[in-house]
Amino acid sequence: MTGTARSEVFARIRHASRASGTARVEEELLALGSAPSAALPCQDLGTAFLVNVLNNMGTVDCAIDRSGAVAAVAKYLYEQHRTHRLVASNDPRLAAMPWRDAGVLPRFGALESGEQVSMSYARLGIAEIGAIVTFTGKANPAANNLLADNHVVLVDAADLVADMEAAWGKINAMMAQDGRPRGINFIAGPSSTADIEGKLVQGAHGPRQWHVILLAEDTEDRLGQARALHSPP
Repeated sequence: MTGTARSEVFARIRHASRASGTARVEEELLALGSAPSAALPCQDLGTAFLVNVLNNMGTVDCAIDRSGAVAAVAKYLYEQHRTHRLVASNDPRLAAMPWRDAGVLPRFGALESGEQVSMSYARLGIAEIGAIVTFTGKANPAANNLLADNHVVLVDAADLVADMEAAWGKINAMMAQDGRPRGINFIAGPSSTADIEGKLVQGAHGPRQWHVILLAEDTEDRLGQARALHSPP
């Protein structure tokens, strides 16, 4: 057998092996099927989202519009931190909010040393796991999402999805239209870790408090239902 013939034989063997391997993997994936989504605590996406945020040791509030959201932020800042100041991402949606109406004094930009409260506007909220999705970049520095002691997040009810599969579908559509962001953050609660004895510590690697405000109609009903359905650990 010549060198050329031998090479052709080996090439056909390699090709058949790769094809067989690919087909086998595809068969195994089909056999596994799709993973079932977690059962939501209720049918309403907004309420289910709030329940799971509470389950993730976050705190929640609702507002019917942006004026109400500003009032909710002001209430949280004063009651929890005795301040009216925060650092906000350079998101046009945040810049357009009527902050002065509630006496809130935002500084727009990246979190700096000594600043305790940061604020972001989520791109998505995921009801299945009580998480929010943010895109990081110049308009929304990652530090604002991950390094402040207290992270406040606004989420539009229109941006809620049921599960991770739906979230990735939306994310891929956003990236196809607007390009890839610098980073994608999935955030589901304050920073939590446990030491060797199993003692839970919050804030060791990120925010100690995580406060989520949902912009939606029927705010009182949703808040009441979410708190009733929430099961504290």
